[in-house]
Amino acid sequence: MDEDVQVVDEDVRVVDEDVRIVDEDVRLMLAFQQGEPGAFDALFERWATRLLRFLTRMVKDPAVAEELVQETFLRVHRARDRYSPEAKFSTWLFTIAGNAARNELRRPFRRHLHESTDAEGDGAVLELRADTPATDTVVHARRVGDTVEAALDHLPQRQREALWLCAVEGFSYAEIAESLETTEKSVKALVHRARVALAKHVTPEGEPAGRPEGGEG
Repeated sequence: MDEDVQVVDEDVRVVDEDVRIVDEDVRLMLAFQQGEPGAFDALFERWATRLLRFLTRMVKDPAVAEELVQETFLRVHRARDRYSPEAKFSTWLFTIAGNAARNELRRPFRRHLHESTDAEGDGAVLELRADTPATDTVVHARRVGDTVEAALDHLPQRQREALWLCAVEGFSYAEIAESLETTEKSVKALVHRARVALAKHVTPEGEPAGRPEGGEG
């Protein structure tokens, strides 16, 4: 009987381990814990660009966002021994990044803002724009992207963060709640307010209809 119980326990452990390893990011993070060469670099390659876009939307400054990406991965590096795959790696990573962004926004003296323009050529990765010839369709798509980005920038920070994680990163309400350290009910309200604000101030054709008034988030 004891042997049967032991076999069952071992089977459960195997199943649990298999479930965790299904997530490639979790596999890489666990490999990094074990000292596997290249695992950390692989995680950086998989997530740096998405984090940069997210953090740029949060702090509204590509240069500062780049610094925060580095800070986020530095924190991941330092926390490797404490990491436990109880939640999705992406949820854990965006929690760290979100905290870094909120800390930056609370600084009494923000870092110098750097304005990026197309002429500078260093912000293309952050733009929701197509690198194609300027046809009417592309011009319209760029205008829509600019309008939506501008509307996002005027939303309260928590609404902007919740909507981005939901609409762009595909997080569930539960995952967003964990990242923002709040409740699912609060997340639903934040996302709803953000969507209402965007719908009121961006027309179905993607044209600006005014400045969003998202209220407190």
